[in-house]
Amino acid sequence: MSRIGIKPINIPANVEVSINKDNYAVVKGPKGTLEQQLPKAMVIEIKETEITVSRPSEIKEHKSLHGLTRTLINNMVVGVTEGYQKVLEIVGVGYRAQKQGSKLVLNLGFSHPVEMEDPNGIETAVEGNNKILVKGIDKQQVGNYAAVIRDWRKPEPYKGKGIKYSNEVVRRKAGKTGK
Repeated sequence: MSRIGIKPINIPANVEVSINKDNYAVVKGPKGTLEQQLPKAMVIEIKETEITVSRPSEIKEHKSLHGLTRTLINNMVVGVTEGYQKVLEIVGVGYRAQKQGSKLVLNLGFSHPVEMEDPNGIETAVEGNNKILVKGIDKQQVGNYAAVIRDWRKPEPYKGKGIKYSNEVVRRKAGKTGK
């Protein structure tokens, strides 16, 4: 049995969940609305205050989709109630971030500043000059946009300069040694 898939999902009082017969889920909450097509093979039941996901058979494909489907629904419920956030830190002399309207402007040692427009449903904020907050209700979009920002200057192993996640540990290498 799937350890994750068998757990029921509690529905908070201020959240509306509807799933049609093709397993197209719509979750509405105080922060917004999320829609997603879930695997059609899974059996999803909505009871008064909880959602349960079960699989129709014990074949390998259904076993692998069981936990995934439950997690996707749970991420949608958490997203419309609490939202998701990723924190990025910029390390390096002269590296900094600024917010200009809906644009994120990064100075990362290139000959030009990097300007990034916030996608729909994602909001960025800058704390100080070196901390970027990426917020939104869709976990996948938040993580993807944070990864796109990080890709502009990944942390290097010698001095640790670059953009890193706040909880990321950069493995450092020893530099050159003298005689």
